[in-house]
Amino acid sequence: MTTFTKLSEQDAPAISIHPDRRISKINPNIYAGFAEHMGRCIYGGIYDPGNPLSDEDGFRKDVLEALKELKVPVIRYPGGNFTATYHWTDGIGPKDERPARPELAWLGTETNQFGTDEFLKWCEVLGTEPYLCLNMGTGTLDEALGWVDYCNGTRDTYYANLRRKNGRQEPYNVKYWALGNEVWGPWQVEQSTKEEYAHKAYQWAKALKLLDPSIELILCGQDGTASWDYYTLKQTMLPVHSPLSTSAVPLIDMHSIHLYTASSSHIPNVTAPLAAERAIEITSSLIDLARVENGVPPDQLRPTICFDEWNVWDPIRAEGSKGAEESYNLSDALAVGVWLNVFVRKSKDVGMACIAQSVNVISPLMTTKEGIIKQTTWWPLYLFSNYMRGWTISAHVSVSAYEGETHPKWVRSVKDTPWLDISATLGEDGYVNVVVINIHEEKDIDAKIDGPNGEVKVFTVTGENPSVSNMKGKEEVSLAESTWDAQGSYVFPRHSLTLLRWKA
Repeated sequence: MTTFTKLSEQDAPAISIHPDRRISKINPNIYAGFAEHMGRCIYGGIYDPGNPLSDEDGFRKDVLEALKELKVPVIRYPGGNFTATYHWTDGIGPKDERPARPELAWLGTETNQFGTDEFLKWCEVLGTEPYLCLNMGTGTLDEALGWVDYCNGTRDTYYANLRRKNGRQEPYNVKYWALGNEVWGPWQVEQSTKEEYAHKAYQWAKALKLLDPSIELILCGQDGTASWDYYTLKQTMLPVHSPLSTSAVPLIDMHSIHLYTASSSHIPNVTAPLAAERAIEITSSLIDLARVENGVPPDQLRPTICFDEWNVWDPIRAEGSKGAEESYNLSDALAVGVWLNVFVRKSKDVGMACIAQSVNVISPLMTTKEGIIKQTTWWPLYLFSNYMRGWTISAHVSVSAYEGETHPKWVRSVKDTPWLDISATLGEDGYVNVVVINIHEEKDIDAKIDGPNGEVKVFTVTGENPSVSNMKGKEEVSLAESTWDAQGSYVFPRHSLTLLRWKA
């Protein structure tokens, strides 16, 4: 938990860190990724057969090595909007027999040369867990059950045997399964009302957990602030009894919400992710309300929030049907840092968060035929995924605040916008890690820090101004390392992200 005291511009800023006050455990799945059949994410991104940079399976080795640096724990697949017309059986078996299909989400042609077995093998090479999204648009329950049995089945059944026939004897043991994607949206093929979706999701969840009780199911929410979220939670958290148990079995393990933020103005851009913080708070309350109204026993598993699409994205600037290849600047990197601060601060409620996406499409990592480019947004993700783990701990910041317009506008009325945005963790290794983002465009901020004792390792991400980018042939935003003796105060440079690390 991070608390805030608003000061005047003349008062001296201060930060206090309390490693002895552990708030909640951080689920490492908040650093998850997302790979959709969209633009160059799959073809030319993670899968590029014939390229000398690819291995014998067609997997880009440079992409794999880069994603290993991020310690990506989970990858969501195959969408996204793509899911609503995707039939998984098209993407298995001999490649020369796989059908090419029109793809309606991004108006392309899907060759199906990369499918379930390729993705799950790629996950094993990367060392990450898969998270599969079921087609609740044009798909059927039988199709969903078949996919689960193909991936996880151990018995002498049709789909488990089909997996074996295709060369994989042992089950993949896919744990995470989404009950559709954004089915509330008018852009979706087979868009649903909340009543239609809730009924369908409840029935599908019952059948899927009868087939494989070990899986975790993620409900399709909206943005966490909508009546859709409350209605679907309420209707799918009704008690259900398994024929193998006398007690009620929870069907829903996580509730998915999505949000993208962006603004062409620096301060509205970097404060926009605070909308996600409020969305998490509202969703958490809706989960509690649904449990109370449904009489859910207090000892039954409480669903967490799966923020399985998030990022800085302006769909006008980077159009989805044209590949959504955003060119990120320093301001966007700082906004991603604030997003990640939000997930750390809200670790009690967030069970997973998937940056959309992992390669090329609105991504921190871009490929060319000759190699990779690490965009500005790569660096906050790298620092958080490597250091901001363990426990969220208590922190307090006293500083002046931005008081201008926010984007979205409603952030101004529900969230504070301090010039220093912070989160703090205590790692399993006994190190305290504190991220401080100075969102101010023009002013360095000198702050007294109560907490460190002895040498402090310092990681800094900044650049000449908020508009600099790494996509113009020159790396203008990178990571600088230094040390601080913890004497006096620390100066946080204007438009910068700083990670301070010391032994507790």
